[in-house]
Amino acid sequence: MLGDDVSDKQLLAAHVAGTPHAFATLLRRHSDHLWQTALRTSYCRDDAADALQDALLSAHRTAASFRAESEVRSWLHAIVVNACLDRIRRNKARRAVAIVPETMPEAIDARDYYSEWELAVVVEQALFTLPDEQRLALVMVEMEGRSVAETALALGVAEGTIKSRCARARARLQERLNFFRDQGNRK
Repeated sequence: MLGDDVSDKQLLAAHVAGTPHAFATLLRRHSDHLWQTALRTSYCRDDAADALQDALLSAHRTAASFRAESEVRSWLHAIVVNACLDRIRRNKARRAVAIVPETMPEAIDARDYYSEWELAVVVEQALFTLPDEQRLALVMVEMEGRSVAETALALGVAEGTIKSRCARARARLQERLNFFRDQGNRK
């Protein structure tokens, strides 16, 4: 029922009657025209987009009041123009400035210290779930930057023991910190 052979008036009537997707089909037919109308009537793209959204919501809600004395496209056009003019009037009353990257001040410090602190706490908690000998070997090699030979000498064990302790510690940490692989859990 929602094909190209259905008229705009029939689609609007179907929307009023509760047919799913009828209004969306109608908007797809006229979206380019309505967007161009909003752009020509508004002072900037952001205002045009906001006004068009307001207009489409208004048309969706008030579709039952369409009297069919004009074409649906003309009715939608008028709603978009009126929404743009309303936005222009509102903007004159309270001037809004669009924030775009070019107008934003430079950040003083781009680092997110809270996130870094939070990450350090999570890693520290995970480290303290390791057995002492694994944690000590891993900290000396990975965090303090000591060589395997230096660590083995300092702890009085063989180099192979340090390597295996570090490998086991890394595997356990990977299990405990695996949730960081999810993109949403990282910066």
